[in-house]
Amino acid sequence: MSEKTGESGLILAKMDDLLQWANASSLWPLSFGLACCAIEMMGTYASSFDADRFGVLPRASPRQADVMIVAGTVTFKMADRVKRLYEQMAEPKYVISMGSCSNCGGPYWEHGYHVVKGVDRIIPVDVYVPGCPPRPEALIGGILKLQEKIKGISQTDELPVPELIKRNRHDKTIS
Repeated sequence: MSEKTGESGLILAKMDDLLQWANASSLWPLSFGLACCAIEMMGTYASSFDADRFGVLPRASPRQADVMIVAGTVTFKMADRVKRLYEQMAEPKYVISMGSCSNCGGPYWEHGYHVVKGVDRIIPVDVYVPGCPPRPEALIGGILKLQEKIKGISQTDELPVPELIKRNRHDKTIS
């Protein structure tokens, strides 16, 4: 047991650095598994790979998620639902496209009329994870790439504080 001396440590940091660290270290993905890539995504959350150690906690509601992982073939029928779920997510929001089918339509787009030739035609994608299906290690690499990207985004330079207060007051009004 350590002795208490009455002295406390003091850590100084810029607010932007703290916000970037907090955003990058607590990613809550909305898992949107559409095909065989979803099995690999589930494997990433299992104890063998343990995505929790990276601060990744999957959520079932788009209102609680800040990352959408699109895993699998996106058909035109599902495209509206993908977009609706993306629009329901809170800002800031990010998208990881996992697998060849989600990235570019995979082997199905050439001979089928029903497959979207990449989810980036529907929603903006931040990180692409290649493979058919990509292994859990590849998805973890994509998550780490997204964390690097988030750490490079300034959180405080986007809007001045009075504008943020005005925006938050406006958002809470019931219309």
